Amino acid sequence: MCLAVPGKIIRVSGDELARMGTVSFGGVVKEVSLAYVPEANVDDYVIVHVGFALSVLDEREANQVFELLAQLDKIADEEMA
Repeated sequence: MCLAVPGKIIRVSGDELARMGTVSFGGVVKEVSLAYVPEANVDDYVIVHVGFALSVLDEREANQVFELLAQLDKIADEEMA
């Protein structure tokens, strides 16, 4: 199973295919390739899979995903209790 997660771009560097972004995933910060999303900028949310941003999404969509992930985490915690 593959999982792509949303993150918020906090910094952009480079250009064209070498364009990279520093992306925050709820406090965990990673360097991500922005080669596939040349329109992405600082403060945008992107969907990331294996180090590549695949698409830009709006903040409302990102927050919906964060809420669903929090619900899944809560369910997992309840099942382990």
